[in-house]
Amino acid sequence: MQTVDVIIPTYKPGAELSMLIDELEKQAYRPEKIIIVNTEKHYLVERKDAMDTINKYDNIVVHHISKKEFDHGETRNLGVSMSKADLFLMITQDAVPRDLSLISNLVKALEDPQVAAAYARQYPKSDCNLAERYSRKFNYPTVAMKKTIKDLPKLGIKTFFCSNVCAMYRRDVFDKVGGFLHKAIFNEDMVYAGNAMYQGYAICYVPEAGVIHSHNYSCAQQFHRNFDLGVSQTDHPEIFAGIKSESEGKRMVRDTIRHFEHIGKFYLVPHYVIMCGFRFVGYRMGRRYKRLPKGLVRACSLNKAYWDK
Repeated sequence: MQTVDVIIPTYKPGAELSMLIDELEKQAYRPEKIIIVNTEKHYLVERKDAMDTINKYDNIVVHHISKKEFDHGETRNLGVSMSKADLFLMITQDAVPRDLSLISNLVKALEDPQVAAAYARQYPKSDCNLAERYSRKFNYPTVAMKKTIKDLPKLGIKTFFCSNVCAMYRRDVFDKVGGFLHKAIFNEDMVYAGNAMYQGYAICYVPEAGVIHSHNYSCAQQFHRNFDLGVSQTDHPEIFAGIKSESEGKRMVRDTIRHFEHIGKFYLVPHYVIMCGFRFVGYRMGRRYKRLPKGLVRACSLNKAYWDK
C-alpha cells in the first residue's frame, strides 16, 4: 500500500482550514502526515480554531516561513522535502474534501505508472456567484481525462491544466522531473505538468475526486491574477510558446453568456463582460510585461513580493 502525505501551504487561514484538516483525517485512505508550510507564524498561532484542530492529531507537522521566503513553487518544494511518502497531495487551505474518498480516488489514478499527477474536480461554495459557478462547470466537467503531450493539437493550453488547489503527485516522477519551479509568480502546477508531459508522462483529471472551492473575485482581483498568469507564460516559453489561450477564454465567455440567457439571467451579462475585459487586459499586459516600466509591473501584479526577490 502506497503511503500518502498531504502538503498545505497556509497564509492568513480562515475557518476552512479546520474543516479541511478534520476531513483529511477522516479520509478512507488516511494520510501518513499532514505537512503545513505556514507563511508568517502569528497568523496561524493566533487562530484558536485552527490550532485546536492541529493539536487534536499526532500526524501534523507545522513549519513556519516569513513572507519574504514565500514562493508559489519553492514553498511547495519545501513541503515535499519534508515528506518521505510515495505520493503527496497538494491542497490549498480553503479547499475542503467533498467526501471521504478524495484521497483514495486520486491514489487509484496514480496506480498507472505513466501518470505523474492527478487533480480533482472543484465544486462551488454555496455563496459562489453564477459566473464563477458556471466556470467550475466549464473547467471541471464530469468526464475523466488522461492527458499527454499528444493531446496538444486538440486541447491546446488545456493540455497542461492541473490545479494545486487539489492535486496528487508521484514522488519518484516529481524528483525525476525536477519538482516545482524554484521561483514562480504563479502557475507552478501547469509548468510542472508541461515538463512532465514533455518527458513522456500523463496528467489525469479525476472528477470522482472532489473538493469544494471557489472565489468571488472582483474585477481588480481578476486583472491582477491574470497579469501574473501572463507573466508566468511569458517566462516559460519552453512550455507555452506558440500556444494561445485566448481561444479557450473566448469559448468560456460565449458559453457563459448563453448559460445566462438560458436561465433567464441575461441582466448579468454586462457586468460579466466587463469582468472578462479586466481579465483579458491583465493577461495581455502580463504577456508583455518586459516592455512595461518596473513600477507599473509591480503595481499590476498580485504577487508583489515576487518582484522584490
